[in-house]
Amino acid sequence: MALRYALLGLLAERPASGYELAKEFEGDLGRYAWQAGHNRIYPELARLTDEGLIECAEEGARGRRIHRITPAGLAELRAWLLEPWESGTVRNEGVLRLFLLSALDPGDARKILNDIAAHCEREAGQLKEILSEETPISAAGRLGLGWLAAGYGLRQYEASHDWALWALGELDKAERHRH
Repeated sequence: MALRYALLGLLAERPASGYELAKEFEGDLGRYAWQAGHNRIYPELARLTDEGLIECAEEGARGRRIHRITPAGLAELRAWLLEPWESGTVRNEGVLRLFLLSALDPGDARKILNDIAAHCEREAGQLKEILSEETPISAAGRLGLGWLAAGYGLRQYEASHDWALWALGELDKAERHRH
């Protein structure tokens, strides 16, 4: 369901072809937020067209279509974005692994936690570099697509890094208690 809103959001930013939209999902959008391939994007574009939420802005060679959002599509995107932010069914494999981390021997758990801390530190460093650039603001006074998400991602990585260090400390406490 979220794919439709991702596509509407991208098309609210600017008209695009299915190929251009698929390229967005191959970049940071797919890496950090939502993954989707051509096999899911093109059928969803057809559904959005059938529902009147997007339309063909121009048709080019070999049937290449440039899609743009309609006022109805913009209204649907807005309504979805303004809904209260509640999580649905939780299926987070990473959190499940963390939940079960205590089942490992402390050495294995330490390795995982050190790997998490190092990974989060690297990713946070990359996002800090991106966010150190001047805030991208369009001529219309809008923030660049993904800018706020990058800030959220940075803070998530920082929090995960801090959590991993805290968890290592908790393992230390448990080890001291065993001896």
